[in-house]
Amino acid sequence: MRRTCIGAAVFLVAMAVALMAGSEGKEPPVKNVILIGWDGAGRQNVKEGLEAGYLPALQRLKDEGSLVAIDILRTTDTKAGWTQILTGYEPEKTGVFSNKRYEPIPKGYTLFERLEKFFGPSKILTAAVISKKVNMGTDGPRIVPLKKGQKAKYQVTLDGKDYEAFPGKPYFHTHGAVDIFINGLHWDKDVGKKALALIEQNKDRRFFFFVHFGEVDRKGHMFGENSSRYVDAMKSADTWTGRILDKLEALGMDEETLVYVTSDHGFDEDGVKHFDAPYVWLATNDGGVMRRGNREDIAPTIMSRFGMDLDSVEPALDGKPLTQPFTPPIW
Repeated sequence: MRRTCIGAAVFLVAMAVALMAGSEGKEPPVKNVILIGWDGAGRQNVKEGLEAGYLPALQRLKDEGSLVAIDILRTTDTKAGWTQILTGYEPEKTGVFSNKRYEPIPKGYTLFERLEKFFGPSKILTAAVISKKVNMGTDGPRIVPLKKGQKAKYQVTLDGKDYEAFPGKPYFHTHGAVDIFINGLHWDKDVGKKALALIEQNKDRRFFFFVHFGEVDRKGHMFGENSSRYVDAMKSADTWTGRILDKLEALGMDEETLVYVTSDHGFDEDGVKHFDAPYVWLATNDGGVMRRGNREDIAPTIMSRFGMDLDSVEPALDGKPLTQPFTPPIW
């Protein structure tokens, strides 16, 4: 009997060692994630800011984790950009191709909704704190009567009368599924203050927050991407990103919270538009990020860090986690 007990004990120890060895190199699921957006911040502009030393928060994330290139293979604008980042899908699956060609993102497709379903609504808090309103809107589909002789891009006729048709905004379905969805805050300071308050209020809960700073894009359109105002706006976004990192550290949450900072597009060189600005970036304290990627790779990265089985996601994600090697097929 004693030999049997000893043998069983040895077997259990061996099993434990084997399990530990098998799990080596795997990161445990993270508790919290904050995705921070610097709308309109191009890769070269960020590189220059890091070299000049005026983006200390990004440098801090780079030193703690990774800074990788993100390449845009589709339209370089806000609606298309953040939709890809927040869903992991190409436009063919979301219907959001550009600022001018879009429809509501299908129900259940965003990170917010995926995480709510995975954990259960009571076990995770999801929040979006957004600078913009027009291109990050929640309005539903609507029609407006046309005046006589007026033409519209999308026109319908009902009961013999002509109307201009407006599709629903990308976040029409999404905003009702998110615990807190606030858009149109405009200034970085208002976005930042709200984000800090939410972190403080929910320090004991699991959460996913999307925090969107829009002044970089706004100043780029007004003064150009090589202007001092554009640089000042990047400094502003960095300052508030640093305050978020400081808040996490002060609350003892920095070890259990992954922070990802990225952009939806850059700006045309020395211009005030972003028709062709496909070079952006991702800075994070996630040391497991190992490669460059595309905008649609960011959502799968976050899902996997929360412990989700990506193979079970329907429809299949177009993006792949940046924490895993991936060689895209030629065709």
